[in-house]
Amino acid sequence: VQNLTVQRLCHEQVITTVNGTLPGPVISVREGDDLVIHVVNQHGVFQLLSAWADGPSYVTQCPIHPGQTYAYRFKITGQEGTLWWHAHVSWLRATVYGALIIKPRFGNFYPFPSPYEEFPILLGEYWDANVVDVENQGLATGAAPNISDAFTINGQPGDLYPCSQTAIDAAYTAPYVTDVIVLSPGQTTDVLFTADQPVGSYYMAARPYITAQGIPFDNTTTSGIIVYQGAKSSATPIMPALPAFNDTPTAYKFYSNLTGYPLGPHWVPVPRQVDEHMFITFGINLAPCGEGSATCAGPFGQRLSASMNNESFQLPSKLSMLQAFFYNNKNGVYTTDFPDNPPSVFDYTNSSNAFNQSMLFAPKSTKVRKLKFGSTVEIVLQNTALIATESHPIHFHGFNFHVLAQGFGNYDSIKDPRKFNLVNPQIRNTIAVPTGGWAVIRFTANNPGIWMVHCHLDVHLPWGLGMAFEVENGPYSTLPPPPIDLPKC
Repeated sequence: VQNLTVQRLCHEQVITTVNGTLPGPVISVREGDDLVIHVVNQHGVFQLLSAWADGPSYVTQCPIHPGQTYAYRFKITGQEGTLWWHAHVSWLRATVYGALIIKPRFGNFYPFPSPYEEFPILLGEYWDANVVDVENQGLATGAAPNISDAFTINGQPGDLYPCSQTAIDAAYTAPYVTDVIVLSPGQTTDVLFTADQPVGSYYMAARPYITAQGIPFDNTTTSGIIVYQGAKSSATPIMPALPAFNDTPTAYKFYSNLTGYPLGPHWVPVPRQVDEHMFITFGINLAPCGEGSATCAGPFGQRLSASMNNESFQLPSKLSMLQAFFYNNKNGVYTTDFPDNPPSVFDYTNSSNAFNQSMLFAPKSTKVRKLKFGSTVEIVLQNTALIATESHPIHFHGFNFHVLAQGFGNYDSIKDPRKFNLVNPQIRNTIAVPTGGWAVIRFTANNPGIWMVHCHLDVHLPWGLGMAFEVENGPYSTLPPPPIDLPKC
């Protein structure tokens, strides 16, 4: 992990990278491999019984200090396809990231025709500034951080930006034909692309999906070029028709039409017996600006915040939560009283509540939900309209989950369970909960340790949109002791 000077958008900028490249190096493995990654700090994958390698700062470990080395050791099991690895300190994931490609074991094959070639495409955001400074400035003022200056494909902004070069969840789904792919932050999708168009040059392009009203965002478009052999080098690439920035019907159609693939390897049937039910609301909140008469740049002169079930998550600073769990020393690190339901029932997606100050403030806390090993948990994830109505990408560490149903408005506990797909639902580790809507997921808590659940929009975790699960040790599954080189706080 080291600094690198790059030329983007007509300027030089020092960024943090891995092995001097943006994106970082592709890690290619096979299902069943043991993977060891030595990280040297010169400046994520599904972890089964290897929570010490999960990486989130102050959740499973303390940050790797400058000059320090740490080795992540874990087994790749039960997953095939493409994931991504990234930093979990501050906003460093904006440049410290790369692809993790999991191929079938030797002797096994993909459950689809073997492609002519495999090529990873990573979408990112780029700030013409130090991203840590951008985050800290937002936190200091209490407002949203500055929006990005560009989007990137494999580290390059593409032809539509000034001074830019020409650019070139690991669970199977049933085949689905589409001319658009919707990815929330943190999601991955493997696509079979067929080159069956007339010989020529074609743009592939990406732009944000944004639904929040009145909030500034980077409304630019990044692009790469697909060039057929024999195409004229002087030909202008053809640009595809892109959905509007706020095209919710297209986004929902893509997400809701995906289903799982029960005939593929590593398929896990939906558990039918549910032991724990949770209803989790989440959204943007406010926090007091500070002492005395200080004012911040958020609404009503307060500081922007976020919460789940009206608890605004705050990371510890002296010891990681996983260490506290292992050594049974939770005092002062976290408590196990995260609520199963929000403190009050209201019209969650009614925009008339957006600036109701009696509902906007949430206390800061470090609370987790304790789960028995092997218990099955069903969660209703309910968006709210507080401050802004938007789609939140909720990411789970330590577990994949089945997406049983999703929809708009407030979840109806009588009518909506009739929509549950218990046969072939998609399996995810990140779910883009529909804007102004809900999603129902189900998973089995079969992985001991502390596992973070949070919004994968970079700004929302520092604001507090997260929680964690504490999963007890099981009779045949016990969290091993921490490695001797685990970073110290």
